[in-house]
Amino acid sequence: MRWIACGALLVLIACRDNARYSTTSEDHYAGGVVAGSFVRAGIAENVQMCVSLDAERLQDVPGTISTSDGRFRNAQLRPIPQIWHDPLSTMSFGDGRRQNLVYVASPTATDAGDNQEAMVIVSLMENGGIEVRIVRGAPRTDAGSTAEGQSPPLFGIFTLQRHGGACAF
Repeated sequence: MRWIACGALLVLIACRDNARYSTTSEDHYAGGVVAGSFVRAGIAENVQMCVSLDAERLQDVPGTISTSDGRFRNAQLRPIPQIWHDPLSTMSFGDGRRQNLVYVASPTATDAGDNQEAMVIVSLMENGGIEVRIVRGAPRTDAGSTAEGQSPPLFGIFTLQRHGGACAF
């Protein structure tokens, strides 16, 4: 029983540690996509992203993402409940990341050719910023083009810092 209480206390402490990543109605995270074409697919090099984040609710209603190209407009970051009980929730890559979180987001329903959900990996960075990766699909290995009804692959890494005010888009 004592071990359970200690474990629960550690979880609560860890959750509170992430509180500094929460945004309010008076600020947000914003930044651009990494421009290198070797780490970007389906996202123009000038695309910007805004993120609102509630670090106290990372497992149920963590926040929203918007992109300047209109692909995502206040798209809810949707947690995958099973991940929190899987080793995938502890994935670690690269130095400077406090925690990596896996979500799903749906693009804005304005473009019929881009309607499939994307995986969104949010990294809480030790420097107080966040990094966001958008991942969907992969290039086809056959000579065919994207199958009908299938959205094109996406991959982009956004480096975001906290900014005052509301998101501009």
